[in-house]
Amino acid sequence: MQDKVEEVLDKVRPVLVRDGGNVELVEVIDGTVKVKLVGACAGCPMSTLTLKNGIERILKQEIPEVKEVVAV
Repeated sequence: MQDKVEEVLDKVRPVLVRDGGNVELVEVIDGTVKVKLVGACAGCPMSTLTLKNGIERILKQEIPEVKEVVAV
């Protein structure tokens, strides 16, 4: 499942990179995807919105086994 998550994150990354940020996959455990927001995303006040309404929504759409996405 980790490979599938990486593939989907690769689709999301160009948008984040365009704004000066990025996302790194930390681990996937029992449907919970742990990511680290880096660059401009790390300190951005909109990072929670990006995480839940962007990254999590897309991952759940593409990979039904994903239950949640959390930032670490």
